Amino acid sequence: MPRTVINRCFHTTVCHQKLTTDITEFKCLDGLKLYLNPIMDMFNGEILSYGISMRPTLELAIKPLEKALEIEKDSNFRTTVHSDQGWHYQHNKWVKKLKEYKVFQSMSRKGNCLDNSPMENFFGLLKQEMYYGESLCSFEELKKRIEEYINYYNNKRIKQKLAGMSPVQYRIHTSQLAA
Repeated sequence: MPRTVINRCFHTTVCHQKLTTDITEFKCLDGLKLYLNPIMDMFNGEILSYGISMRPTLELAIKPLEKALEIEKDSNFRTTVHSDQGWHYQHNKWVKKLKEYKVFQSMSRKGNCLDNSPMENFFGLLKQEMYYGESLCSFEELKKRIEEYINYYNNKRIKQKLAGMSPVQYRIHTSQLAA
């Protein structure tokens, strides 16, 4: 079992250094469920990639990981991916993918959601701002709403801790300062 490398040290001044992930579920019409698995950069809270599925499959976790690792592969430092102890993140295929990209694996302690609070916070915002209080809808409609929300969250939703910028604006701004 990987140790908790992040150990609640969520802050970083380096883009793509610390990533986090988790899976959450939503109810849809007709008793269907939608599962969302985003990969978030702890530098600015940007959702780098995500998967949406009707079932919490291994593929739901692996595909967004592969996309996020492609984004960060040219980094000059070692990345850490943090998750809870869900079976997806303990699976041999997940662990091999991290090793293939020379990425550290970090996991929350058992039953401790505070160890992954950046992702839990994102889920709370997402559900509060576009799901709770709304009528249940079809899987496809909910998928569309979530995709639109993630685009809004990354590109338009400002954060006080990012100097009043959205995650993407902040990443671009800081990269221009560093250049």
